[in-house]
Amino acid sequence: MANALWVLNILALYFSVSSPKHSLALPYEAVNLGNSLVTEGWMKPSRFNDKPNNDLLDGAQVQIMSIKLQKYLTAENSGGGDIFWRINESTFNLRVFNKQFMGLENQGEGTKVVAVANTPGNSETFQIVRKEDDGTRIRLKAPNRQFLQVKSESLVMADYGGSGWEDDNPSVFRMTIVNENNPLRGEYQITNGYGPDKASRIMHDHWNSYITEQDFNFMSTNGLDAVRIPVGWWIAQDPTPPRPFVGGSLNALDNAFTWAQKYGMKVIIDLHAAQGSQNGNDHGGTRDGYQEWGDSYIQDTVRVIDFLARRLNT
Repeated sequence: MANALWVLNILALYFSVSSPKHSLALPYEAVNLGNSLVTEGWMKPSRFNDKPNNDLLDGAQVQIMSIKLQKYLTAENSGGGDIFWRINESTFNLRVFNKQFMGLENQGEGTKVVAVANTPGNSETFQIVRKEDDGTRIRLKAPNRQFLQVKSESLVMADYGGSGWEDDNPSVFRMTIVNENNPLRGEYQITNGYGPDKASRIMHDHWNSYITEQDFNFMSTNGLDAVRIPVGWWIAQDPTPPRPFVGGSLNALDNAFTWAQKYGMKVIIDLHAAQGSQNGNDHGGTRDGYQEWGDSYIQDTVRVIDFLARRLNT
């Protein structure tokens, strides 16, 4: 399947430079405009700073340990650890390593904590409460408004109504972010992290300033005659892509083509993030680091390439 995606990707690139309207005087001297239309956080990490709990974005891998028992919270047969799906700045789904979600038994009617759901719902949604002077010390509030507490080494219940942060409090846990030094910082993380009200402004400010007409003028003046622009699958549904992605990237791509034409440059379009994420990397549009792309996404990927080919051949 990786080879199939690679072939589709190359077809998209080839089309963009082999249109009958343009000559193919190879080779080109080109530059990659990474982070322009597909976020790669390492290129400009400051874009992720202005968010509460910005260390708990989608894909944060954590280990949660009971302070009282000094044992880690883990689902049976999951291998230990959890991956956060962020709902808002303090509310999350916790996906265990077998891809199921932690929640309350009997679809939220019970108080026993289990990990059996393949898709998260209300009963798999938890509020993370962090100690004000120690963000690694947390309590987890369940949908029934009770805190999780450790009853024994094999039983965790959502039935604690008390308070406090003492070491012998069964509802207090220590959270370690395992991938803290290499977090996911892609398009999903930045748009979902800021939320629908703020993400649109953040992304439009970025598109309007990161690569401008002056950059195309500079590149052309200094001998470059082509640019490679990575795009994500959601661009084909602009201006109303599925949440958390926001509209506007297609207009930014149109601007790039206008400037390229003005300064005599070619454009290579790279479908860098396929639906389902073809590589599990943040620049592949993943939410949590899993590669979900496969046979079921092939036609979706082809449709995105067809959309770009039709639009850019006008």
